[in-house]
This record gives sequence, C-alpha cells and structure tokens, in this order.
Amino acid sequence: MANLKEIRTRISSVQKTKQVTAAMKMVSAAKLKKAQDAIVQIRPFADKLHEILSNLTGSLTNSDDNLYGVERRPEKVLLVAITSNKGLCGGFNANVIKQVTILAGSTYYEQYQRDSLHVLAIGKQGFEILKKTYHVVGEHNHVYDNLSFENVSAIATSVMKEFVEGKYDKVELVYNQFKNAGVQILTTEQFLPVVQPEEDLNNQTEYIFEPNQEEILGELIPKSLKTQFFKAMLDSFASEHGARMTAMHKATDNASDLIQDLNLTYNKARQSAITNEILEIVSGANALSS
Repeated sequence: MANLKEIRTRISSVQKTKQVTAAMKMVSAAKLKKAQDAIVQIRPFADKLHEILSNLTGSLTNSDDNLYGVERRPEKVLLVAITSNKGLCGGFNANVIKQVTILAGSTYYEQYQRDSLHVLAIGKQGFEILKKTYHVVGEHNHVYDNLSFENVSAIATSVMKEFVEGKYDKVELVYNQFKNAGVQILTTEQFLPVVQPEEDLNNQTEYIFEPNQEEILGELIPKSLKTQFFKAMLDSFASEHGARMTAMHKATDNASDLIQDLNLTYNKARQSAITNEILEIVSGANALSS
C-alpha cells in the first residue's frame, strides 16, 4: 500500500485537474450557447436556399452557364476536413480524421493511389494528423480567430474557383453536424458539383427569372454555396463546444470519483498506520513491565 504522503500528493493532483476540467466545462458551455444560437438561426435559411439551388440547377442541366453543376468523372477529388484548433473534445476530431481515412480507402481509393485525392484541412488538429498521410493542399486554422461569413466565404470562393477551372471534379465536406450538446452527427456532404436530390427529379419547381437568368446564376448560386459552406463551419464549431463540454463534464465526474476512492484509500492507510503505532506502544509497554 502506498504511503500517506504519496496518496496526499495524488489527491492534490487530481483536485487541481478537477478544477481545470470544471473551468473548461463552464467556458465551453458559455461558448456553446452563442454557437448554438448561430447555427439554429442560419440553418432554415441555408436549407431553403440549398433547396432552391438544387431545383434551379436541375432545371439548367443543359445550360453552359451552369458552372457549378457540371458533373465530371471524379478523377480529381478534394475532401474538406473540418476539425478544431484545440483538443480535449472527445472523439470530435478523431471521427473526422477516421472518415477521411475511410473515404480514401474505399470510395476514392483509386484517386488516393494516383495522388489525385487532396485534402483541405480546416483546423489545426486535423491538419497535424492528415498531413502525415495525405496530400494536404492547404490549412485555414486562422478562420477560427474570427468565424464570420466573410472569412469563410473567402475559403469557399477559392474552392469554387478551383472546381470551375477543372482542378477538381468533385468536392466533399467532412464535418460534425450539430444536433445537441451531447450528440454530433458525422457528416459527409457533397459540396460540388451541385446536384438535385433524387426525390425532387420529378418534382421540379418552375421559376420566373427576374431580372434575368444570367444574373440569377451569377448571384444566387455562388451565394448559396458560400452559405452552405458557412453552415457546415457553424455546425462544426457548435459541435466542438458541445463535445468539449460533454468530455470535460465526464472528466470532472471521473475526477470526483477518483478523489473519493483516494480518500478511502488514504483513510484506510492512516487507520492502519495508527493501529501499528498503538501495537508498537503496547508492545513496548509490555516489554518494560516485564
């Protein structure tokens, strides 16, 4: 059995760890509220805009102006892996990295073998791991310093430009979709080309273009794509804080349980030490009396 000093040192160490995890839980809870409000507010708008975009793209299949809906054989693929800059959030980052690995080993195995599968890493945690195995073409860790539509749209614009220029034939987003503080849904979402959902192929909405079709294509489609990208970032950001809050809550509970066990061990060791001292005193007294 460990001596009393070692147990006291261990208890003190776990108590300090508990204070840190409890503080991190409170910080994440505060940030989660703001991030959750942001994703809840933008999600209906983004979903409706994406629905319009899908219908619009479906009705313009034969148009040369439909630059973002051109379907090509996926010879060159870009995976946008959205993780976080910080850790201590459970399996949040690991799940995204694992999904990229699964896609590289199955759906896009041929492209991976030809070095035609590239990864755009958003978040330091994903970048540090993915760069060791995959062809990472860029990182955008700075975007979390100010997660605004303007900063995110700049990344989306760059990706859209590369697709139009033919650098990539397909672009997919891999991120955690926010459901609630305790649940994050790992999502792989096709970003480009824009395709119409199969269930809507026979139920297309007819639109009256005002002022004209060219201006609609030039304004609505890029804006919708940028909004879709921004929604994915907000989803991931809210999921990160939810995952970290949950992880720190569990860590705090585990620390409390460990402290309780250590206190029990300490009391048993202290009781045993006192018993031994009493026995030594009694034995000494008996020896003197004899």
